[in-house]
Amino acid sequence: MAHVITEECIACGACISTCPVDAISEGEPYVIDAGTCTDCAACVDSCPVDAISAD
Repeated sequence: MAHVITEECIACGACISTCPVDAISEGEPYVIDAGTCTDCAACVDSCPVDAISAD
C-alpha cells in the first residue's frame, strides 16, 4: 500500500530527500507515485506536519 500526501503538506521538501526510491514529486501538495513507492515509511517519519499517511 503506497503512502499519500494530504493537503496539510507545507512543501518543505523533507520527504523528497528521505525517499530512497525517488517516488515523491513536487506539487501542491507533493505527490507520491504509488507504482514506485515501496511502503518503507521513511517519508512519514520525516514530515514535520504529519501530512503523509498510508493510503
